Amino acid sequence: MSRCFAPAAPPLPLPLPPPVCGCCCCCCCCRDRTGQDRTGQDSLHSYCTLRFSPQLTMLSLEQVKQSLDRAGQSHVLHFWPELCEEDRDAFLRELSQLDLRGLKDHCERAAEAAASPPASLDRHIEPVPPQFIGSVKRSDEKSLEEWKHEGLLQISQNRVGVLLLAGGQGTRLGVQYPKGMYNVGLPSGKTLYQIQAERIHKIQELADVHHGSKCTVPWYIMTSEFTLAPTEVFFKENNYFGIEPSDIIMFEQRMIPTVTFDGKVILQDKGKIAMAPDGNGGLYRALADNKVLEDMKKRGVEYLHVYCVDNILVKMADPVFIGFCVSKGADCGAKVVEKVCPAEPVGVVCRVRGIAQVVEYSEIQPETAELRGPKGDLVYSAGNICNHFFTRAFLQDVAEKFEGQLKQHVAIKKVPFVDAHGNQVKPTTPNGIKMEKFVFDVFQFSRNFVVFEVVRQDEFSPLKNADGAATDSPTTARNSLLAQHCRWAAAAGATVLDEQGNNLPLTVSVSTGDAPLAQCEISPLVSYFGEGLEQLLRGRTLATPFILDEKKAKELQAQ
Repeated sequence: MSRCFAPAAPPLPLPLPPPVCGCCCCCCCCRDRTGQDRTGQDSLHSYCTLRFSPQLTMLSLEQVKQSLDRAGQSHVLHFWPELCEEDRDAFLRELSQLDLRGLKDHCERAAEAAASPPASLDRHIEPVPPQFIGSVKRSDEKSLEEWKHEGLLQISQNRVGVLLLAGGQGTRLGVQYPKGMYNVGLPSGKTLYQIQAERIHKIQELADVHHGSKCTVPWYIMTSEFTLAPTEVFFKENNYFGIEPSDIIMFEQRMIPTVTFDGKVILQDKGKIAMAPDGNGGLYRALADNKVLEDMKKRGVEYLHVYCVDNILVKMADPVFIGFCVSKGADCGAKVVEKVCPAEPVGVVCRVRGIAQVVEYSEIQPETAELRGPKGDLVYSAGNICNHFFTRAFLQDVAEKFEGQLKQHVAIKKVPFVDAHGNQVKPTTPNGIKMEKFVFDVFQFSRNFVVFEVVRQDEFSPLKNADGAATDSPTTARNSLLAQHCRWAAAAGATVLDEQGNNLPLTVSVSTGDAPLAQCEISPLVSYFGEGLEQLLRGRTLATPFILDEKKAKELQAQ
């Protein structure tokens, strides 16, 4: 069956990531940006950092002026006379990395997209057919166990990798460092990065136990200009959380200019354009730029679990999800959760004109969102949580054939800028446009797309907003994890007490903004999804706060 896709859009003005040495076939960087060797034992780059190494041609000032004039962006050089020689050189380098020929198109499309209302898709959408859906709630236990076995088998054979999308800025969270470094206030004080690293350790151990084969799940981390350096330092300071450094592969996505509502490039400073990552859909260009797919092939990785950094409940390389997708012969899959209500502002995984797609809430009418089936369930209930399965072959096809066809999305943001008098301004209302690509927009290219439904309270609690917000805050993320661990302990036969000494029910959960009923935290190094706890906790009474780490587990085993 053939498919027709829209012609590729013209290239965006994407700057090229910083150059590095060409010391090895996979572009592992062994020197920092000052040229100092980093190959020693204390090297920041003792793990693998992949970066695109462009052939950069430095343009002359006159060439840049002409290009900016043609693009209608001559204001970019407004402060040139005020810059010192060093700042001029740096600015000229930045401008030389831009696709100045495509700058005019980029700015015009951004302004047009921001002014255009979203298209209505009501007449063209339909749910994903049931035969392409698996569910932890609706699929039978035998199937779930078979998928888990298949997933662990693939992991044990070193065929599974995980890829973390960590290039975004934590502006809504109110911090100036990567979200993965955030401590939500757990009793253990663990950050998101540490929790995720420990889940990788545990899933490797489970695969070994089930199939008797030591294995590795490589951790690919897509960063940006904003997040790479602090992430590198954080991992080094924490000894890579016990993961073999060579199995942590960091790489950068590209950056693109932000523009005003009338299509003018925004200056962050007198000699610097306000840039932004090109969205989590920048993954596919970054995979090609940084030769990440070549690294995967060399390691034998055939399947990839892709997820966002901010979900505290994410199950790294979830064997049930991996096994389901592999068993179905899928090249692309998405985890979803049931929407809490028709008006919940999340994208819905469905089909548009017969092709898999995520449809935003703004793209359908309320009456469509409110449609219900014979059993009263929402027809369009499959909420997207940015948790995906891809085969390496599919990613290769996207990078080589389809990346240029990905849709550009508009994000209206508050972008700090320098005004006409050279003053730094932090706007209090949105003033700029960031153009983004979304990771899920490749679903349309899949030949066998599947959906796997999971339980929200077990697998999805994102960290997006600062405390004080009604949802998706450090408090709600922390409470979600603690409530999950209380349920695990109760299911294992323990009696969990709240702060008043009262028993907690087996089905303990939290509502938005609720204080935690108990401080019960179980290390991922002890249990990945609640397994193995009966021998440790059955018949015990757990007073809050209770932390079950490896040391405590050994103490309980010895009793």
